[in-house]
Amino acid sequence: MHVPDGFLNAPVSVATGVVAAGAVAVALRGARRELDERTAPLAGLVAAFIFAVQMLNFPVAAGTSGHLLGGALATVLVGPYTAVLCLAVVLLMQGLLFADGGLTALGTNITVMGVVTAVVAHLVFHSLLRVLPRRNGGRGPVAVATFAAALISVPVAAIAFTGLYAIGGTADVSIGRVFAAMVGVHVLIGIGEAVITTATVGAVLAVRPDLVRAARSVARPALVIRGGAGAGAPAPAPGPAAAPARSLRPLWLGGLGVAVVCAAFVSFYASAEPDGLERVATDEGIAEEARAHDMADSPLADYGVRDVDNERLSTGLAGAAGVAVTLAVGSGVFVAVRRRTGHGAEGSGGAGNDGAAAGRRETVAP
Repeated sequence: MHVPDGFLNAPVSVATGVVAAGAVAVALRGARRELDERTAPLAGLVAAFIFAVQMLNFPVAAGTSGHLLGGALATVLVGPYTAVLCLAVVLLMQGLLFADGGLTALGTNITVMGVVTAVVAHLVFHSLLRVLPRRNGGRGPVAVATFAAALISVPVAAIAFTGLYAIGGTADVSIGRVFAAMVGVHVLIGIGEAVITTATVGAVLAVRPDLVRAARSVARPALVIRGGAGAGAPAPAPGPAAAPARSLRPLWLGGLGVAVVCAAFVSFYASAEPDGLERVATDEGIAEEARAHDMADSPLADYGVRDVDNERLSTGLAGAAGVAVTLAVGSGVFVAVRRRTGHGAEGSGGAGNDGAAAGRRETVAP
């Protein structure tokens, strides 16, 4: 659903740019509360993973494909504020390096694909968790809530774009037809989004439930059992025998490996059909208003490496480069945000005086 330059007029593009900038500023402050020893090292990886999976267009109807938006996935894993930052990093890298999504439409894309999906997913997920019975250690409700949050977030994002187009669209089209077409195709895309999101969250939940931020309140039985104490029993007093730290390295490296495989190898086999927005824009006469991308001459434009004639190699190298750059930029952003939280000064008595905190501290990949 990457909106190109030219679909929306200047006032609406400026307005969404202001909204996006404000949302990112709010997210930077909110992410300071979300990023802790567990989520901070993963946030950059989540951004890189979303970049990679967005390259995997899947067919949803005759002549139409869809791809992950990623707002719900990031929200469930690392929180809504950090999710907005993840999507902002992904969309910025796609626009600057791969000529995907217009530069004057960057604010629109961050607002629709980042802010709207994160807010909707957060509200749907937690609303469902409040009413769903907590069985199977809480994982069943988490799976249901994740599926619903991802499914609903996509057509709502499509509705948001349609609303913006009704205000500032550059083509004279029937908004009713655009609305029906956008919602219809993005409901189908939402099903694919829900399947991918639920499978990914489920995989993390199976090995490290403490790393699924949105599910910590329900999926933590194994975490509160220390030294053989039951879930309802008080934790033992902190001391030298505190539980050993659990390394994030295996999950971090595994997630990075999956992202690289998706972007560098699987992406070559992705559907070449236009995605939902492209199909609707073509059918309704909106596509004619699109302007040439300002970064069309980028060495990585259209997810290929310039001067590399082998299409498979070109796509693979571009995908791997995108994962690497997104991971580097995203990790840099989240490390900077994390350092501003002042968490390192929490419990100023130091690690030596807080055995429980030391026992819970994670070790991460460099």
